[in-house]
Amino acid sequence: MPSHEAGWAHADGALKGPSWLREPADPNALVPHLWSQTARKSDGVLEIGGVRVTDLVAEHGSPAYVLDEADFRGRARAFRDAFDDYDVFYAGKAFLCTEVARWVAEEGLCLDVCSAGELLVAQRAGFDMARVGYHGNNKTAAELARAVELGVGRIVVDSFHEVERLEALAAARGGADPRIRVMVRVTAGVEAHTHEYIATAHEDQKFGFSITSGDAFEAVRRILAAPGLELLGLHSHIGSQIFDSSGFEVAARRVLALHARVVSELDVVLPEMDLGGGFGIAYTTQDDPSQPGQLAGEMREIVARECRALGIAAPRLSIEPGRAIAGPSMCTVYSVGTVKEVALDGGARRSYVSVDGGMSDNIRTALYDADYSCTLAGRASTAAPRLSRVVGKHCEAGDVVVKDEFLPADVAPGDLLAVPGTGAYCRSMASNYNHALRPPVVAVRDGASRVIVRRETEDDLLATDVGGA
Repeated sequence: MPSHEAGWAHADGALKGPSWLREPADPNALVPHLWSQTARKSDGVLEIGGVRVTDLVAEHGSPAYVLDEADFRGRARAFRDAFDDYDVFYAGKAFLCTEVARWVAEEGLCLDVCSAGELLVAQRAGFDMARVGYHGNNKTAAELARAVELGVGRIVVDSFHEVERLEALAAARGGADPRIRVMVRVTAGVEAHTHEYIATAHEDQKFGFSITSGDAFEAVRRILAAPGLELLGLHSHIGSQIFDSSGFEVAARRVLALHARVVSELDVVLPEMDLGGGFGIAYTTQDDPSQPGQLAGEMREIVARECRALGIAAPRLSIEPGRAIAGPSMCTVYSVGTVKEVALDGGARRSYVSVDGGMSDNIRTALYDADYSCTLAGRASTAAPRLSRVVGKHCEAGDVVVKDEFLPADVAPGDLLAVPGTGAYCRSMASNYNHALRPPVVAVRDGASRVIVRRETEDDLLATDVGGA
């Protein structure tokens, strides 16, 4: 879509809808691969985990994030089982709370965190710190000290300043065991076919040490020479929302070449390697992600082939799925507030459906130009489908939740809409923009619902505002 300085909604052609969107025969029907495994409709009412969303909204209000516990656990097990010879780290940045951290542990996965707050949640959940990895491009000395004190299993080093901080920490410990275990994050120069803001392995960006410039090799050399540090291996992450293994193939070739150079020139064995995450999910009918079993087979073959060519033993591998586990497991339920029709080019009309949430609970449409789907969730309709745009209630023209969708033409105030695929990053990136209260996360399973992250209150909103104290 052509760009416009005021945003994609103002660009030429923005009112015509995407070429991939097809008018459905029945606008009530669910597209199964966009929804969690227990999602179904009964008499037009959406059910998740055996709970009707009409009952859920009556009890918990709207908007609300609805998390399908069985689906989340099933996707976690699918990665664990498909990659049974790997270490699978759930990327907590996708969505993390105390209960989810416990699910991750119970399903046998490790946990990847990238902030002091995420580490605090892991600690509160009683997560085995030896199974936690700590990411981040600007970890402070205090944050690193906390991670070392808690016994975090690996710290992914991202800069020479961080190496200095870890060297100082190791020296302060006076050679105490165990040594601080680290990995070196490298940039492999791979352009993942994704949005530029979530492509993370090309050279011109903030993460990691460049292989091409030699910084990555120097970081390895320096860590190996540092008393009190133990180098586990190299770490690579090429981006997010990736649908096939081709990018991983190029990255693995370059990272394994560096691994082989380290083995040859520095005469050390690096026991591990992390290939990152970024596995994509289906947000709309245009998306066709690979399944864990297929990804596992392809990635094993890629690594085995490259190791044979280099004449080296394969390191133990790890991956970091986040979106691919949490994303499809959650949907967001909204109540419709207003509906208005706008005349489009050629005499067509589009319905603008305003809901009681928006960019404060899902910033991804505005931030990444992300596409979403949605469905009428509280009743069945016999009306014909109509091209609609689902928008939020914030004071921004770009406050759009679903850019284009065919909804029944009789959608009206009071109806419920549900947006699938909101488990990854929507709650994690939620804000109080316009002083909105962040929605709750309601877990559903076997016909029961329970709040695992409560809705914010007005007291929460004013708690840090000391002006009236």
